[in-house]
Amino acid sequence: MKENVLKDKSYNFAIRCVKLYKYLAGEQKEFVLSKQILRSGTSIGANIEEANSGQSKNDFIAKLSISLKEAKETHYWLRLLYDCDYLNKNMFDSLLIDCNEIIALLTRIIKTARENKNDVRK
Repeated sequence: MKENVLKDKSYNFAIRCVKLYKYLAGEQKEFVLSKQILRSGTSIGANIEEANSGQSKNDFIAKLSISLKEAKETHYWLRLLYDCDYLNKNMFDSLLIDCNEIIALLTRIIKTARENKNDVRK
């Protein structure tokens, strides 16, 4: 089976978001922001899975674009949680690095897919 770095990274990131939710809700007693990060952070990988089963190149691009939006939303929630003192610097930096890597991968894949779709020679 061919390795899919984006699928693996987004799945592992989703696991981290679930664990972060458990920490925020359990130890920090934070219930509103924690649900936001849980939803957006796990949605990234779910939409990537859907994209890989897309019915067309346009469907693939649309699902990955949703993943990108969710990743950027997750980036926002991470910054907010850190700035409101729910995350320590090490947790924040580690999660933000992973989130930024996913954003960069998604951006490159979407750009390439759009270029390939518009290339009439292919």
